[in-house]
Amino acid sequence: MPLPTHARVVIIGGGISGCSVAYHLAKAGWTDIVLLERKQLTCGTTWHAAGLIGQLRGSLNMTRLAKYSADLYVRLEAETGIATGMRQTGSISVALTQARREELYRSAALARAFDVAVDEISPAQVKAMYPHLNVGDVVGAVHLPLDGQCDPGNIALALAKGARMRGAQVFEGVKVTKVLDDGTRVTGVAYEAGGEAGVIACEHVVNCGGMWGRDLAAQSGVTLPLHAAEHFYLVTEPIEGLGRLPVLRVPDECAYYKEDAGKMMLGAFEPKAKPWGMAGIPEDFCFDSLPEDFEHFEPILGLAMNRMPLFEKAGIHTFFNGPESFTPDDRYYLGPAPELGNYWVAAGYNSVGIVSSGGAGMALAHWMTEGEAPFDLWDVDVRRAQPFQRNRRYLKERVTETLGLLYADHFPYRQVETARGIRRSPLHAHLAARGAVFGEAAGWERANWFAKPGQEREYRYAWGPQNWFGNQKAEHLAVRDGVGLFDMTSFGKIRVEGRDACAFLQRLCANDVDVAAGRIVYTQMLNDRGGIESDLTVTRLSESAFLLVVPGATLQRDLAWLRRHVGDAFAVITDVTAGEAVLCLMGPQARVVLARVSPAALDNDAFPYATAQEIELGLGLARAHRVSYVGELGWELYVSTDQAAHVFEALVEAAPEMVLCGLHALDSCRIEKGFRHWGHDITDEDHVLEAGLGFAVRTAKGDFIGRDAVLRKREAGLTRRMVQFLLSDPAAMAYHNEPIWRDGRIVGTVSSGNYGHALGASVAMGYVPCVPGADVLAGTYEIDIAGRRVAARPSLVPLYDPTAVRVRM
Repeated sequence: MPLPTHARVVIIGGGISGCSVAYHLAKAGWTDIVLLERKQLTCGTTWHAAGLIGQLRGSLNMTRLAKYSADLYVRLEAETGIATGMRQTGSISVALTQARREELYRSAALARAFDVAVDEISPAQVKAMYPHLNVGDVVGAVHLPLDGQCDPGNIALALAKGARMRGAQVFEGVKVTKVLDDGTRVTGVAYEAGGEAGVIACEHVVNCGGMWGRDLAAQSGVTLPLHAAEHFYLVTEPIEGLGRLPVLRVPDECAYYKEDAGKMMLGAFEPKAKPWGMAGIPEDFCFDSLPEDFEHFEPILGLAMNRMPLFEKAGIHTFFNGPESFTPDDRYYLGPAPELGNYWVAAGYNSVGIVSSGGAGMALAHWMTEGEAPFDLWDVDVRRAQPFQRNRRYLKERVTETLGLLYADHFPYRQVETARGIRRSPLHAHLAARGAVFGEAAGWERANWFAKPGQEREYRYAWGPQNWFGNQKAEHLAVRDGVGLFDMTSFGKIRVEGRDACAFLQRLCANDVDVAAGRIVYTQMLNDRGGIESDLTVTRLSESAFLLVVPGATLQRDLAWLRRHVGDAFAVITDVTAGEAVLCLMGPQARVVLARVSPAALDNDAFPYATAQEIELGLGLARAHRVSYVGELGWELYVSTDQAAHVFEALVEAAPEMVLCGLHALDSCRIEKGFRHWGHDITDEDHVLEAGLGFAVRTAKGDFIGRDAVLRKREAGLTRRMVQFLLSDPAAMAYHNEPIWRDGRIVGTVSSGNYGHALGASVAMGYVPCVPGADVLAGTYEIDIAGRRVAARPSLVPLYDPTAVRVRM
């Protein structure tokens, strides 16, 4: 069949991801779908994948995608006639430590909230289900009976056949050499096939290129940070009497086990992995394996021989080493690339591509055909990637760690250790000299907490209070009772300026931003459903210039949203994040301290809340914003990066009582106040009214994106509400995703949690269903902490300072 000259969409890559996208686009009714595979279908990673189908993921929507995949793979054989090998054998995960036991029990509680079948089982029950296993040191386990295993290659071929049955065209032996564009959006692809070159004009391109995808994306200026790493497993010779067994995971030994056709597979996610393909993937790579490295794998096998003694005698049929692509945060990439219109991505699956690709293909097809994702997909949204992450040395260093993190303890606040120190505030050295212990977010080094003299500057992870808990408490109470200083330079800062800047922002923002110069407006940018695309402050700097302040992690997403909607408006959008440091001076004594370094009038009449002014600060100038994310009197001081160190020194010298504070204290303060965190408490799936943010919406100002959805919701009434909870047991720790019980049944999950040191217990937030006109606070609420239900007091107003008098002191 000759290659076409035109198509609506060209999908690049014939692994399970590309085949799934083609299948689902065809199923959605698109025609003129072309899938191009450089060699043969499945020849990159899909063909050698282990094919484990675990339905429970780290969030509700990721679990929805995995469950969709499992259901699809069961149905595909009847639809296409190709056997998928899908067997719901169940899975068991065992814990060898108390910490791992708590992690597994927390995951079991989450599974129930997500309607995934699960049981906590004893070591004796594990032995009964898996008689070959040594359970002498097993302290706990969970069983998911509907998990399973499959044949990845055949599933991909079935998806490809299903796509063809609906009119899609699939071509092998066609290498895409370049994605073509007009500077704004894609226009086609250039390819080579059989020694001939050609072009297919198209409206959309989907990069499903796996480990080849990064370099192809880079040609178009698209950021797709992934890197191949070696992944090892062995398969034994047939073992007599093995029987049919569940998939087994022993994460404390970095191992998984799968029975298949009377043989045993042992696979590893070792703590330090081996990156591969730094100089690019060989041109002739096709159904290839990598050189054996038995020495690298031997420690895993040694543990396996104790865990399952049959490995001592079983012969090795296959010792396999094959490449898979990994990302800096162990989450795959899906969605529209922010740099180029109609350039889509589905790649970087971190060894969970088989269970992920069915759902990912469905979600991406919906996104492409309907113009929006089917639900919140921020976990895997490609717009979270930072431009610097294209750097290949960075990726090579990071993937040595991320492969192993799949089976490492998933403690709260766990910090990555590799490829650090890339983005630093001008105050970094000053903070380090004063005990800062840094974490990383979007590449930024941020002070998470400050060690006392003589205290180790390391995390000691646990599910209960960690070694910095007392430091957080001291910093938290300093902000509540005295004064604290945070370095928040990592805030994303966007200037929008020009003749139409005000009208443009009025159309995007739900609040009224047509205010006097110097006013600060808290607002959201909504989608057509009333969901929250961005949570930000807008400061009017002049008649034609505005400063938007957003979370550092969402900067690329927010820039993309603005640029997508600017149209022909005369407005310039500029990322100015690196131009200014931000020092947040917060607490009841903030005015006293600021007055020591600035002659500006700081009283409420001269400097009201929610206003910004340029002030003298030390020997320099800064722009002071009187706002607060901690719920206390305070100012965010925006200082040009060249003067930031001086301003910090001036503050430290003038206020020896001032306490340096980290991000952990910032978060514990904000959650006491019930302030929402985008990505956890509020997303593009959460309606602004149900999030409790109606006070920041001004429908009377005129039309804006989402206004009709707000009016409809006001008329119909809310179906759920964001509620804040105070746990009754001071020892119970809520973090994220714990089930919320009301009157004996699960009604939601915790969206975010932290310890409220001024309140004396954990504080959690989450959505619960409600009936219009009924009291959502009625009933008995509990939060499930690893299977133990802890009574919790609900509140619709902030548990701390509910009337917000402290920020206006």
